[in-house]
Amino acid sequence: MSFKRRLLMLLVFTLAVALTGVNGVAQGQAVKNPDTLIIQSFGDPESLDPSWAYDTASSGTFLWNVYETLIFFVGGRTDLYEPMLATGVPSVANGGISADGKTYTFKIRPGVKFHDGNVMTPEDVRYSLMRFMLVDRDGGPSWILLAAILGFDTQSTRDDNGKLLPDIWDRVNQAIQVKGDTVVITLKDPYAPFLNIMASWSMVVSKKFVVKNGGWDGAKTIVAKYNNPEKPDAQELFDKGAGTGPFKLDSWDRGTGNITLSRFTDYWRAPAKLSRIVIQKVEEFGPRRLALQNGDADIIDVSRADQPAVTGISGVRIVDDLAQLVNSPSLFMNLNISAEGNPDVGSGKLDGNGVPPNFFSDIHVRRAFAYLFDRQAFIDQALRGKGRLANGPIPYGMLGYNPRGKWYEVSKDKAVAEFKEAWGGQVWNNGFKFSVLYNSGNVARQTGSQMLKEATESLNPKFKIDTRGVTWSSYLGLMNQKKLPMFFIGWAADYADPDNFTVPFMHSTGTYPGRQSYKNPEADRLIEQAGKETDAKKREALYFRVQEIAYQDVPTIYIVYPTAFVAMRAWVKGWYHNPIFFQPWNYAYRLSKGQ
Repeated sequence: MSFKRRLLMLLVFTLAVALTGVNGVAQGQAVKNPDTLIIQSFGDPESLDPSWAYDTASSGTFLWNVYETLIFFVGGRTDLYEPMLATGVPSVANGGISADGKTYTFKIRPGVKFHDGNVMTPEDVRYSLMRFMLVDRDGGPSWILLAAILGFDTQSTRDDNGKLLPDIWDRVNQAIQVKGDTVVITLKDPYAPFLNIMASWSMVVSKKFVVKNGGWDGAKTIVAKYNNPEKPDAQELFDKGAGTGPFKLDSWDRGTGNITLSRFTDYWRAPAKLSRIVIQKVEEFGPRRLALQNGDADIIDVSRADQPAVTGISGVRIVDDLAQLVNSPSLFMNLNISAEGNPDVGSGKLDGNGVPPNFFSDIHVRRAFAYLFDRQAFIDQALRGKGRLANGPIPYGMLGYNPRGKWYEVSKDKAVAEFKEAWGGQVWNNGFKFSVLYNSGNVARQTGSQMLKEATESLNPKFKIDTRGVTWSSYLGLMNQKKLPMFFIGWAADYADPDNFTVPFMHSTGTYPGRQSYKNPEADRLIEQAGKETDAKKREALYFRVQEIAYQDVPTIYIVYPTAFVAMRAWVKGWYHNPIFFQPWNYAYRLSKGQ
């Protein structure tokens, strides 16, 4: 069965659940704040600039609400599109895609206004795509368009020494052209997921607004000044909005973490039904649950462990068993920890009071933890059994997933044997101390951290692990600085293709290997080859081999392919699920509140 057909069947099941999974609907209860959708979450955005943001807390705030893309997904489908800021979806049949599969032509919708009052032009579209690609901050999303348009060998705008490629502006400028009322994008090689990528990553910003606020004006001569900004608040759209979406950014209170979006009255379609969206940062589950119960919040973040506490509340709807294109959480090991000023590596030596920066570079250390961590117990305890054991980077049901792929079974004896081999016996004899980290408020990852601590310390009294929760934005910063020794994090699909899981998990230029200092040349070569391959069977064989390398090298402990659920007030209307959405409120245009 083809990947698209398998995914379609999964989505049909998801939508059926979404339509039938209603619990505890109260009758006759007055709707609170009928024009305002109130969301309570435990994550805080790192940035609201689409060229920087590459985490769910950030992107889930603005994507498709504040900023829009040229095309969009139809309902719960991830393989079918409808026009958005373009007037049509390019195809070979309508002449929007060239016969060789390299050139895509998007006719730009006229009369669309930005939130700053300017009218969108094809030049704004071209500028937005170029800005997204050329800002290219370390660990950011720019690689998605760079690789898709310029070829897989160009996932960065910089060379190995961090110097801007001298021809990069010329190549991007040549690849994206305005021709009349169209924007024409020419790829280096045909790439099947390109439309899927454009449905998520072709966000359009107001060029005039960005330039007015000190941003790049599109010129080649100064592009280096804006390439790879050191920190998110250095960007002009860090806490400002310049989109065309149904909601505009009113405020982001950095102190409380709260974000307010308001209805854009000059929206090119009929205005949104809601007047406002308020996203409140509430770290503790107890207050979030109380707010949901009292109707003071419409949607809240709930961990699997806390699901029983919201089930059966009068007026609350639970929609469960939602399909996800997610591999989360996984447990990552840093092979070259940045130790300077790092409290999580103790002494920085293998003396029982710390670990050296290269502690996890020993394969025996990594295998020991892989044998030690009880993944099924984690699924049962942290996720209430809702998930499938993972055996590599590619999620279940996607092309390249190997149902017979090997992974490490729990064995304390094998873990002990590996620890005794590690670092010539020094690990077992001397012991170690370091921290395993998780983002605070994430109960599942906190549970996993505690499970790892207990299992490890039970083997040897000289083994010591501290667990530490860190706010989401700080967590990402520490990860990018390579300061996290061992950490839980996950991956939600940027686009529905195995390329989007093997690259971030296993390619040396990917999001996580770059922060783990992991590199396997064979894995790099196979992933690059698979990204260009159009034959499904050949792609599958390549991905099977990548999965074998993931098992052999074990830089990451893959834990679970989870399903999702959402807890909301029953008065929230118009909600539907798409596995590509980062958050339940990703696309709030259709949402309303009523009996």
